[in-house]
Amino acid sequence: MTEINEAFVKTIIGLVGGEKNISSVTSCMTRLRISVRDDGAVQDEALRQLPEVLAVNHPTKDYLEIVVGPGKARQCFQLLRDMGLADVAQKTALSPPEQESADAGAKRLLKRLCRDFGRIFAPLIPGICAAGICAGLAALLSQLAPGYKDSRMLNILYNLLTGVSAAATTYLTAWAGYRAAEVFGGTPILGGLMGMFTALDNVNQIAMSAGLFNEAQPLDSVLRTGRGGVLAVVIGVWVLCRVEGWIRKKLPDALDTVFAPMLTLLLVLAPYVFVVMPGIGLLSTGLCRLVSLVALSPYAAVRLLAGYVSAALFLPMVALGMHHGLIAIYSVQLETLGYVTLYPALAMAGAGQVGAAAALAIKAKRAGNSRLCQTINGALPAGVLGVGEPLIYSVMLPLGKPLLTAGLGAGFGGAFVMWAEVASTSWGPSGLLGVFVMTEGPLGAAKSICCYLVGLAISAAAAFALTWFVIGEDAVKES
Repeated sequence: MTEINEAFVKTIIGLVGGEKNISSVTSCMTRLRISVRDDGAVQDEALRQLPEVLAVNHPTKDYLEIVVGPGKARQCFQLLRDMGLADVAQKTALSPPEQESADAGAKRLLKRLCRDFGRIFAPLIPGICAAGICAGLAALLSQLAPGYKDSRMLNILYNLLTGVSAAATTYLTAWAGYRAAEVFGGTPILGGLMGMFTALDNVNQIAMSAGLFNEAQPLDSVLRTGRGGVLAVVIGVWVLCRVEGWIRKKLPDALDTVFAPMLTLLLVLAPYVFVVMPGIGLLSTGLCRLVSLVALSPYAAVRLLAGYVSAALFLPMVALGMHHGLIAIYSVQLETLGYVTLYPALAMAGAGQVGAAAALAIKAKRAGNSRLCQTINGALPAGVLGVGEPLIYSVMLPLGKPLLTAGLGAGFGGAFVMWAEVASTSWGPSGLLGVFVMTEGPLGAAKSICCYLVGLAISAAAAFALTWFVIGEDAVKES
């Protein structure tokens, strides 16, 4: 891989049709996410031929993802920002209603929803990861030093760690609302206000006045603070952006700046509070109970099967960019239960990929395929740390079968960690970096981490064995 520089970014701009063709650009840990106005101007094959590019994913019309690897995606985005392109693009609506209405079919709709969730939450993941790790460290501290309150330094450290975690969980709806408004083409601060309003005690006061609050069991209330969580916020902000666009078309320019935001919030807040929050809250509760029914089933066989299937299917979902759709489940569990039960099993997929890649590296060396060896050696460290896209797009997908053996091997680790009821304080970190968030569950923090590490080892070993016996040396020879 060559170094990311301005010339490379300008090449990308040219191959996606130029600056005027870009309607939006964001980034996650490994990808540039670009929306374009004219899909026909995008040169997919030319992008794939660039030495810095691991893969190009073009799941829907007018949208593509350019995979450049961990760290490099952020460098590319920063260069775009320095050139003034990213800031301009962020202000542009991504998906006007008339374009969305033209998208037919459940499959296309599902891809669009997953794409939008990815755009909303990808910039938030670093903060969510940091908060989750802080929560995990705080749990370990309280378990390893039960008398931490008696030590001034340990007590300060504990409160710093839990403070970061609380800040993320308390105000996640505000950040989600801000980002959703950016993605849906509205005014970001209005989306942030709606998200923050969701977390205020004013909602409880409104619920009490309307007779919708259960004082005996507040969590069972039809309406309460935080009801519906980020799902409700995303849907509410989508409505807000549509209403805002309609109001701005009707108001004279002289009144637009002051009255458009006020009228938008006044028109949207009441239906949001009384319809969206209770409705999505009911849906979220049902979704959480459904997942928990499987992931926390009293029957070990159910947990084993659920863990195997979920871990085995996760790599194909990542390859298709559909894994962001699972963020809804993660966030609902985190808000409802205080921890996530599905993510630890899915995190095993990366370890399965590492095991499969290790087997391929040995076979490639024996077959004299030095290029494949170099590719694996370059991508393997990121895979061990939990960043799987480099291995997926540079090794697994091009060869085909290893993606299958990696997933099937990962399933064994997924079955184990779900059987052990390992739970996490957040989502995002996996591999070795996921250790400090895998601190929830009935076993306690230390034992939960140990079970997570055992699961990683099982996944890697099983995937190594499957890949070793299924894929012959002929499949990895130089073509």
